[in-house]
Amino acid sequence: MKILGIDPGYAIVGYGVVEYRANRFTTLDYGAILTPAHTPFGGRLCTIYEEMCRILDLHRPDCMSVEKLYFTNNKTTGIDVAQARGVVLLAAAQRGVPVAEYTPMQVKQAVVGYGKAVKSQVMEMTRVLLNLKAVPKPDDTADALAVAICHAHSSGSLLQAAIARQGRR
Repeated sequence: MKILGIDPGYAIVGYGVVEYRANRFTTLDYGAILTPAHTPFGGRLCTIYEEMCRILDLHRPDCMSVEKLYFTNNKTTGIDVAQARGVVLLAAAQRGVPVAEYTPMQVKQAVVGYGKAVKSQVMEMTRVLLNLKAVPKPDDTADALAVAICHAHSSGSLLQAAIARQGRR
């Protein structure tokens, strides 16, 4: 299974592409879509959309996993991130790529084994699980890879849940 993990944002969108086969990971690509600070917001969304389309067309993933948004203090920033996340989801939908969404706690649980792990623990376990020499930078890239790992570890249980639901119908 080829998974594209996404850490959404409007200044930086982290992405990571991993292949998960026989309980082993192969890192295929990772990086970040960057939008300059002084670019009008609509231009930022265009850049994110165009780059996401390019990444999807290049790698043709079986699925995309995206971190769910949580609004904390700054709701205005959260709304902007949600709009950027929307163009990411649009690009996936146009290509027929199924999307799974995970909370930060689910990602931490899947990668570290503890839902309240600190960021440095998640980044180090991501590095170890993917056999990387260093934690990818920027942090958004490492977060995207962690979301992809989460989906790999969770997709079996999601498949089992879907099969169980089908059996109840």
